Amino acid sequence: MRELLRHPVVPGLLVSALGDGMSLVAVAWLAVRIAPPGQAGVWTGLAVAAYALPASIGAALLSRFMRGLRAARLVATDATLRAICLGTISALAITDLLDPVGYVVLLAVSSLLHAWGSAGAYTLVAELLPDEQRVAGNALLSTFTQASIVVGPAIAGLVAGLAGPGWVIGADALSFAVLAVAAWSVSRRAQQVAPPAESATGVWQLVRARPRLLGLLVVTMIFFFLYGPVEVALPVHVATELHGSAGLLGLYWTVFGVGATVGALGSGLLSRFPPANVVVVIIVGWGAALLPLGLTDAVLPGMLGLAFGGLIYGPYTAISTALFQRGTPPEALSRVLAARAALTVPATSVGTLLGGPMVAALGGRTTLLLSGVCTVGLGLAVGLAVRHRSPAAKAPLG
Repeated sequence: MRELLRHPVVPGLLVSALGDGMSLVAVAWLAVRIAPPGQAGVWTGLAVAAYALPASIGAALLSRFMRGLRAARLVATDATLRAICLGTISALAITDLLDPVGYVVLLAVSSLLHAWGSAGAYTLVAELLPDEQRVAGNALLSTFTQASIVVGPAIAGLVAGLAGPGWVIGADALSFAVLAVAAWSVSRRAQQVAPPAESATGVWQLVRARPRLLGLLVVTMIFFFLYGPVEVALPVHVATELHGSAGLLGLYWTVFGVGATVGALGSGLLSRFPPANVVVVIIVGWGAALLPLGLTDAVLPGMLGLAFGGLIYGPYTAISTALFQRGTPPEALSRVLAARAALTVPATSVGTLLGGPMVAALGGRTTLLLSGVCTVGLGLAVGLAVRHRSPAAKAPLG
């Protein structure tokens, strides 16, 4: 952990995570603010999806240019593009020149390299730490993300209420600029490595040849797809059904972040258990956590549910990423992680896009209930499948 914290890119990842925690509120809230009357759900869904979905396009189409870059340069390139696009959005929003179409386009461009940036961050963990310490290293990075949800949405809600969401997105742009400077400084000192000889097709063959990783990938895609509508339903539920403010939306995400931070910090303790069982518990637990939001308009039960959901979801990224780090040859790791992101990120985004019309037709609260029920069903189905696996397949991660 000390080795990881000494690396210059890691503090930059912490700063950018805080910015993204603020954007969790600002991206959706700005879409609600600039959407034409009666179209808030649709434009919120498009905006949230655009902030993530094009990453899969970048992972597929830009592999030829990105696969030979070292981990720090992958992070630097992604951070630079995000800083430029988000800064442009901020300037347009502050000057009242931002329209919904331009907003969605700029968000889409900003996310084009994010699969590679994420892959670079977790490849850095694999480069710096031995196998038995990678769950803890992954947990440190995911803790940055979860902890940012504790502080970021609360700050975003306050700033958005006082000055507008455009200023919040400007702060997100600045956070990525900090990361870009740190990552470029490292990548200039590091010698460029030659691209691996393995083709892009070989990456998919590698994953398909490992049933454990392939199964985890498919389950993660479905899990993230079922989560997608939550990112649309919750802000619309708060704004139109509870008649709440950006501050209330920020508070919802903050309590989720508190739980997720605690859960992420405890990820290393779960390495003694079979990872398949951990995955099942996380999926069922997250689905159950959404039920209070879907069953009542009362604020307190919904917040308690999100806090519990964060606690149980927190270890998921660290555990699942460690399985990919363990099962992938080092020379192919960044490409495999980018390919994983190319499938899991759009799974969330497709769910988010579907969430727009779902919210328009059913309302935010009913959409949250439906997401929770389906997620519990997914977890139970995975649990039944795990029971029929061989004992060797259910061995602990650590």
